Amino acid sequence: MNTFKISNLRWNRIFPFLGWWPLLGRETLRADFFAGLTGAVIVLPQGVAFALIAGLPPQYGLYTAIVTPIVAGLFGSSHHLISGPTTAISIVVLATVKPFADPGSADFISMVLTLTFLAGAFQLALGLARMGQLVNFISHSVVIGFTAGAAILIATSQLRHYIGVKLPPGESFLHTWIDLYGQLPNLNVYAAVTSSVTLLAAILFRRYLPRWPGMLFAMVIGSLICLFTGGEQHGVSLVGSLPARLPPLSLPDFSLVTIRTLSPGALAVALLGLIEAVSIARAIATRSEQRINGDQEFIGQGLSNLVGSFFSSYAGSGSFTRSGINYQSGARTPMAAIFAALMLAVVLLLVAPLTRYLPMPSMAGIILLVAYNLIDFHHIRQTLRASQSDAAVLITTFLATLFMELEFAIYIGVILSLVLYLNRTSKPRIYSVAPDPADGLRRMAVKTTGLKECPQLRIIRIDGSLFFGAVNHVAGTFHMFEQRDPERRHLLIVASGINFIDVAGAELLIQEARRRRNHGGGLYLTKAKEGLCESLRKGGYLEEFGAENVFQSKGEAIAAIFERLDRERCRHCDKRIFSECTTVEFIGLPDGGIR
Repeated sequence: MNTFKISNLRWNRIFPFLGWWPLLGRETLRADFFAGLTGAVIVLPQGVAFALIAGLPPQYGLYTAIVTPIVAGLFGSSHHLISGPTTAISIVVLATVKPFADPGSADFISMVLTLTFLAGAFQLALGLARMGQLVNFISHSVVIGFTAGAAILIATSQLRHYIGVKLPPGESFLHTWIDLYGQLPNLNVYAAVTSSVTLLAAILFRRYLPRWPGMLFAMVIGSLICLFTGGEQHGVSLVGSLPARLPPLSLPDFSLVTIRTLSPGALAVALLGLIEAVSIARAIATRSEQRINGDQEFIGQGLSNLVGSFFSSYAGSGSFTRSGINYQSGARTPMAAIFAALMLAVVLLLVAPLTRYLPMPSMAGIILLVAYNLIDFHHIRQTLRASQSDAAVLITTFLATLFMELEFAIYIGVILSLVLYLNRTSKPRIYSVAPDPADGLRRMAVKTTGLKECPQLRIIRIDGSLFFGAVNHVAGTFHMFEQRDPERRHLLIVASGINFIDVAGAELLIQEARRRRNHGGGLYLTKAKEGLCESLRKGGYLEEFGAENVFQSKGEAIAAIFERLDRERCRHCDKRIFSECTTVEFIGLPDGGIR
């Protein structure tokens, strides 16, 4: 029986869909079907819009929305995450490939497929290496700052379609705005009216009919406005007909030159995609009470991009909008994502010819709304008020997104997150503690103005790991203690908050212990965790530190250390904070004073 369970668990790791497959029944399939139907309607306009953002023909967004969610749903861990094309990934794809090929060209499409394959390979490798916890080290401020910057870039790229003017391709953020300002006199009124009506309709649907596919209806309204006003005859460009076929087979370019050129951008796409997918999956899991396996999500996202690159799909990730609606629509298993993809395929075959009437200004209006919704104003305000360091990371990532290559903006954000994390962990909190006279058992409390301390023994608590990055901070604190009170030569460390120690941390303790012994004092540990003692023992440090200086409890430590204190000073001391102090007669100072 145990062998069967182990074998079953192994197969579930390889094929995670075997874990939720037994949940399928008539009611579950019914709920998943209707949730999938809602998702298919929602992703239809989004897929077209995202492909245009990525510089691809519109059908590639729909191909991605068909292939990616099926593979990610089968091999991921979340029951509600919907993968596919997203705005942030789309704009990074465009920024990565645009310097090497013209958007929409055959070379551009081939390089995008290669980029997708490489991003999937990076994601799969990280998942197989069980690096799913990596996303925990990426500050939320990075995601907020990058997303806000990407939203502004998206909106900027669509303004030329919104007002119907022509701009040189490949312009930077600032140059695009300068050119837009210069082109204002050439504004196409028909394009501006079409885009504005579409945008207003989408906002009204979102405001008053949030459960309706508002973007789809808004685009239909925009198309009718363009048709009735004769927009096409007045220079309004149309999307054109989509090919009414399923995702065709494709082959990425595996030449070494292309791989070498696209690898840095592919790593950025991979990291951003993983951050998006795992963050969204965990956010929904807090409501669905499902446990998310980060490693499995990495594998699911990686396989979806690897497979997608051979079926005319570009890099995808988790979509917060579609995933949230999927959960709210009553989805119970990943079959909802599969149903949505299959129904989208049917819709593509049926309505593809109708897209020839879809105006580009209508798409621009929809994309502007999508870009605005990407900006998390609430958390931006919260971050700017709450933490200077997080605010600095957010602002730096935001500005880097606007004025640098997007993949470098992501790298800068990731590096800043790691620096922020290391800076915090390199400064463990160190508190002076003393017996609380108000407590009947005289338990230790953090030192405040009212608490007395022993003139010969300082007691501190360290909350944090003693590793190479924290050694300088802890050593500086020890030095400060000596400068303030050189006569307090004994130091007791309450080590219950020290979870880890490396060679540098152990060397620090040995050096401090040796220095204090040379000055007639000592360094002691109490309540040290077994892992800490084991590390000191294996490295041979415990012998040099002295096993007699390591105690199980604070009471045992104080009783032993008290025997090593200067009795003459104890007789003249009025602090009397330890129970052992009552065994020494108090005679005061020779001049009648006390200390």
